[in-house]
Amino acid sequence: MHISVIGTGYVGLVTGACFAEFGVNVTCMDNDSRRIEKLKKGEIPFFEPGVAELVAKGSKEGRLNFTTDIAQAVDKALAIFIAVGTPPSSDGSADLSFVKEVGRGIALHMNSYKVIVTKSTVPVGTGEAIREVVKKNQKTPIRFDMVSNPEFLREGSAIEDFMRPNRVVIGADSDQAVAIMKDLYRPLYLIETPIVVTDVPTAELIKYASNAFLATKISFINEIANLCERVGANVQLVAKGMGLDHRIGSKFLHAGPGFGGSCFPKDLAALIQTGERNGYPMQIASAASHVNDIQRGRMVEKIRDAVGGLKGKTLAFLGLSFKPNTNDLREAPALAIGRELVGEGATIRAYDPEALTEACQMMPELKPCQDAYHAAEGADALVIMTEWNVFRNLDFEKLKSTMRVPLLIDLRNVYDPERVTSAGFRHVSVGRAAYSPKG
Repeated sequence: MHISVIGTGYVGLVTGACFAEFGVNVTCMDNDSRRIEKLKKGEIPFFEPGVAELVAKGSKEGRLNFTTDIAQAVDKALAIFIAVGTPPSSDGSADLSFVKEVGRGIALHMNSYKVIVTKSTVPVGTGEAIREVVKKNQKTPIRFDMVSNPEFLREGSAIEDFMRPNRVVIGADSDQAVAIMKDLYRPLYLIETPIVVTDVPTAELIKYASNAFLATKISFINEIANLCERVGANVQLVAKGMGLDHRIGSKFLHAGPGFGGSCFPKDLAALIQTGERNGYPMQIASAASHVNDIQRGRMVEKIRDAVGGLKGKTLAFLGLSFKPNTNDLREAPALAIGRELVGEGATIRAYDPEALTEACQMMPELKPCQDAYHAAEGADALVIMTEWNVFRNLDFEKLKSTMRVPLLIDLRNVYDPERVTSAGFRHVSVGRAAYSPKG
């Protein structure tokens, strides 16, 4: 089978490279000629473990090709995956202009039956909207089917999530389209991956409902963490006690500065807008979004209180990306919090293993550093913003010798307070009491 993937961003490139690894012939198309030329040379436009290797392998073996020509992408492909951006509009709803543009391009070059698949995260009703766009722009009527096949790729673990997914969702209205999609995912049958077959609107909503629920878990545990600080409880033990209940589960119950990235904030906003357009206010999703906004402000307060006012203080930020194992800075808590701190007079020395250059472009006030120890030089506090593995076993004696004040503000609860205080540091975290060195 030959397929095409339109859009070579995070979702599109991972999808194309992984299908090529499954033995499918894949054409990845993008109208950004510079990006396509770089991809032909094996240069990946973002950091994601393993993607460069898969792209190189697929290209070398002739199963993965790149083009800027949509006619070429449409011509041979039986299935065409739409994986372009759906950025938020001013009111929070998903901007579908890129998706519809692809639909028009497919229609103009369609020469035989096609399965048109939305891989981008799109609101309910998008499949039907694309269907109308394609019908309107076809030169002559040619049969096609619409499918919703939402992605569930975690940044930092995308290849594993594609190769060993929890489930594959196929929303379609024809048996032929379902059969083609199942054939594409046939390699997953060996590991007995559940495949959920449903109609297109239901598949579209599954994606939004999943992300909204996970975002709600994060906001919920952050509210519990804030309460823990007031009543003297330990949020990590509260979360452990909750997570051992299989009905709740332990994942996404980690207190911190709130969620960011390209999915949760945008998808919550789009779900809220979908509810408003259909006359039903999404109160839980709205609350999760509101709590997340508040949490960032609380982190500013926590840092301000810990260092005794921000004016003239130097802070060492460890981590800038919204999560580890990615260079994605979209809605990153570190940048939102950092801007507030700088606005109150603080200086921020920062280090991130992958996102430092782009972060400094987005926030020129940051002072880029070579590593954690360089960032700590002369600092009044060390702030863990992102839990990269390289920050999990710091040499506190070395840090203490170079910092102005031995203070760790652990916004990801990476460290055991006793370990930190035994090295002579004061330890401030989220949802736990602050600890000072004994004596």
